[in-house]
Amino acid sequence: MNTVQLVGRLTKDPDVKYTNGGTTIARFTVAVDRRFKTEGGPTADFPSVVAFGKTAEFVEKYFHKGQRIGIAGRIQTGSYEDKDGKKVYTTDVIAEAVEFVESKGSGSGSADASPKPEPGPDGFYDVPPEEEGELPFL
Repeated sequence: MNTVQLVGRLTKDPDVKYTNGGTTIARFTVAVDRRFKTEGGPTADFPSVVAFGKTAEFVEKYFHKGQRIGIAGRIQTGSYEDKDGKKVYTTDVIAEAVEFVESKGSGSGSADASPKPEPGPDGFYDVPPEEEGELPFL
């Protein structure tokens, strides 16, 4: 079975291209922390990821450098000859599904300017009057 699941951060904005037939292709690299680290060794891996079609469009629209992303897909290997005639081998993760791993406001470098509410003396937060009608349990 060829199945891969990754959670990591985009190292840069996705590189998106469109084929003549209209298919969207998004290429990006994610930094995936290693679970076990060796002293003096690398602490992360940087797999290359490729997404096609609707998945690529979703990545293009919603994901940017530094954001955490969840990826489910498969490994695909290939090869080609470079300009010098030397054979180059490739290994990519083909993203079949992607998902958000963090909330919108928790991305790297984003600061929330609104003050955080403080709980009252009883440990509960006050519900603002304008939101009381919105809560289904009141």
